[in-house]
Amino acid sequence: MKYKSIFISDVHLGTKFSNTKKLLDFFKNNDSENLFLVGDIIDGWAIKRKFIWPQSHSDVIQKILKKARKGCNVVFITGNHDEFLRPFVPLVLGDSLDIKNEIEYTSIKGEKYLVTHGDFYDSITMTKRWLAILGDYGYDFLLNLNQMFNVIRIRLGIKSKWSLSKYIKDNVKQSVSFITDFEDTLANHAKHKGYKGIICGHIHKAEIKDINTIEYINCGDWVESCTAIVETYEGEFKIINWLED
Repeated sequence: MKYKSIFISDVHLGTKFSNTKKLLDFFKNNDSENLFLVGDIIDGWAIKRKFIWPQSHSDVIQKILKKARKGCNVVFITGNHDEFLRPFVPLVLGDSLDIKNEIEYTSIKGEKYLVTHGDFYDSITMTKRWLAILGDYGYDFLLNLNQMFNVIRIRLGIKSKWSLSKYIKDNVKQSVSFITDFEDTLANHAKHKGYKGIICGHIHKAEIKDINTIEYINCGDWVESCTAIVETYEGEFKIINWLED
C-alpha cells in the first residue's frame, strides 16, 4: 500500500525484543511519501547495559536509509531512549533525512499536528530519571516473562496469545492512571499551541481518539503490538496492526 505518510515509534533497536522481522515485512509491503520515526528507534539505554545488535537491526537501518535515498522524506524524532542524538539536533543528513526533537506536520486536509515522542511531557522521565530507568528494567523483566509464558502456551497447544505487560498496562490502576494523565497532558499542550492534534509514541499503546476536541494519535510500538499510524491520500489517519494484517 502507498500512503501520504507513515508514523512509527518505539522500535527499540538494540534489544532482543525488537520485532525487526515484522517491521521489515511492513516496510516491504507499505510505502509512503513521508516516513516519521517518532522516537525510541534505537535503544541507547539497553545498549549501554548489554550490546545486542543482530543483522536484522542493521537491515532496518539500511531499509530506512534506502527509502531516504529513493526520495522518501524521512524525519527522525528523538525519544528518551535515543536521547544521545539530542545534542546534535537539528541535524540534516542528505536531502531527505532530518533528525529533530519535535516537528509540526500539516495533513492533507491542511490541519496542523505536533509530532513528538512524548517523553518531554512525562513527568517521571523528565524529573525522576532513576525511576524511569527502574521502570525500563521492570518492562524488560515482564517481556522475559511473556517469552516464558508463550513457550509454555505453544507446548500446551494454546493458540491465543497473552501478554502480562499488556495486561498490567490495561488493567492495573496506577498504570491506567499514568497513561490517562500522559494523554491528557499532551492533548492540553496541543490545544494550548493551537494544533488540531498530536502524534506521539512513548507509552507503547496505539490509539486514535478525541481528547477535549484534540485528536490524540499514538503510534504504539514494534516490541509487542507492531503498529503504525498512516495518513491515507483521503486524509484519514488509521492504525495499522501488522500482527493482525
